[in-house]
Amino acid sequence: MSSHSPAGDDRIRPDGIPYSVALTESEWRAKLTPEEYHVLRESGTEPAYTGEFTNNSAVGTYSCRACGNELFTSDSKFESHCGWPSFFTPLAGDSVVYLEDRSMGSIRTEVRCAQCGGHLGHVFEGEGYQTPTDLRYCINSISVSFAPSN
Repeated sequence: MSSHSPAGDDRIRPDGIPYSVALTESEWRAKLTPEEYHVLRESGTEPAYTGEFTNNSAVGTYSCRACGNELFTSDSKFESHCGWPSFFTPLAGDSVVYLEDRSMGSIRTEVRCAQCGGHLGHVFEGEGYQTPTDLRYCINSISVSFAPSN
């Protein structure tokens, strides 16, 4: 996985608990497209303004594309003009886990799916967005799927 995985083991969450969905590298490669694998399993990033959900305004739920874990709802999505879907809070506090990311010459907080460890994006604080949490979860569209509400 990414070079900043805890102890190099992508089957263990940052809090030491094993992910409930832990596939081998070859199983992930068989399940995901090469682009999905790059972002979800290698902590890649899709190009800005190219994701299918960047401008999605439909009502519904966003889930991890790798394992189906429900992550965010449209109620917490907002337009940040950053090029990726932005949310101000996850669906539930235990749906994501956080990892310090020292890549790219800065210190950021990486957001991963709490069920499978898939890389979702990063969370940023204090950027001046008028949201209830003052947080911006910057999420790769390719990391999630969307189910519209009925």
